[in-house]
Amino acid sequence: MSNFRNLKNGKQKGAVSEKFWLVLDNAAKIFPALLNEEFTAVFRLSAVLKHPVRIHALFKAVALIEKRFPYYKVQLKKGFFWYYLEHIPLKFNVEVDNKRPCRSFSRDSLMIRILVSGNKINLEFSHILTDGSGAFEFLKSILLLYSKETGHEIPSSFEYLKPADPISEEEYEDAYKRYFKEKIPPMVKKSKAFHLPFPLKSKPRFEIMNALVSVKDIKSKAKEKNVSINDYLVSVYLFVLQEINKELKDTKKTKSKKCIRIQVPADMRKIFPSKTMRNFSLFVMPEIDLRLGEYSFDEIVKFVYHQIRLETDEKLINKTISRNVGGEKKIYVKSMPLFLKSLTLRLKYYSLGANQYSGVLTNLGMVKLPPETENLIDHFVFTPPPPNKLLKVSCGIIGFDDKLLISFGNISKSKMLEDKFFQFLKDQGIRLLFMNEKK
Repeated sequence: MSNFRNLKNGKQKGAVSEKFWLVLDNAAKIFPALLNEEFTAVFRLSAVLKHPVRIHALFKAVALIEKRFPYYKVQLKKGFFWYYLEHIPLKFNVEVDNKRPCRSFSRDSLMIRILVSGNKINLEFSHILTDGSGAFEFLKSILLLYSKETGHEIPSSFEYLKPADPISEEEYEDAYKRYFKEKIPPMVKKSKAFHLPFPLKSKPRFEIMNALVSVKDIKSKAKEKNVSINDYLVSVYLFVLQEINKELKDTKKTKSKKCIRIQVPADMRKIFPSKTMRNFSLFVMPEIDLRLGEYSFDEIVKFVYHQIRLETDEKLINKTISRNVGGEKKIYVKSMPLFLKSLTLRLKYYSLGANQYSGVLTNLGMVKLPPETENLIDHFVFTPPPPNKLLKVSCGIIGFDDKLLISFGNISKSKMLEDKFFQFLKDQGIRLLFMNEKK
């Protein structure tokens, strides 16, 4: 366990010493090379309660989990060959939410925020620490303990990370390395994708548009097509990008980029057994190739359904893990100084990353909690990290009860994509329960 030096002590299974460090997991390694004031790699999870937050109950809940998540009490440090995470003895503070969402973290702070505003409990995480699924497990623990502090019993059979639970080594493992396989054939590099040619707005650029839609309505429409809600929404995204491309097809920027792809993160914990609370997601990229002609919505739905299932096949996932982890295992990469690694990673991010897809849609799925806690909550919000200057727009989705919250983050001057997306849903008879926009 050389990646987790000094994390365990010998007195009690799962106990943690005061000083330890962690190697960044495979997904996290790219972010330090890219971070700046605008591209922060920070996402937000929000629980919107039915009543104002009882602040003392929240304080107690946070205090109870203080020692349960030591691998989140770290700061980013710079070594000669790699960045790494080092423990710092700071508490999880609860702060008033009165600043811009998804701001960057300073190098001397924790990379997690717990924020309160009215009836909202907001968590902000750096993607260097974890992905949306890992972050939600942390939020779930807070909500369940908050629920108990407000007088609601939690069924003993309901699974969550409790304060008294021992800390499993799996929780802080780099699961990508665990499932890495040697001698897997390389992936084929994809062609450049269409990108929205909208001008950027002035700083601070990041704006959020949220809309609540009826789960019942959208589930019914997805069922008509014999697909999942996720398949349906990815198809809407592709269809809307095709419509935008048609309107802009005579512009110089769109002529040479005929493929439209959506990057859809997939939680690898559902494919490979792991309890890791760090990053463990990979991406599938359903696409339509406009060189083959225009696609109807039904055709796009069919393509998306099959492409997602093909690309989440375990054997094809192994190819992605092999490419990502295999690169960092090469001798010349290991021996490369950090400043050269950072330059290489920035170049690779665009050539093997953002150049290849037109947008990102992250769906955390439907939230399930005990009835006692569910009765306290109106809905959840997942705000994706600010997109890069090439993509300009990103989308985050999370469902609870009969409410599906769709959140768009945008750094451009145009809201054409969001407007067309929600108009398409309305035209299909899907109710929008509310919509708001904020900077």
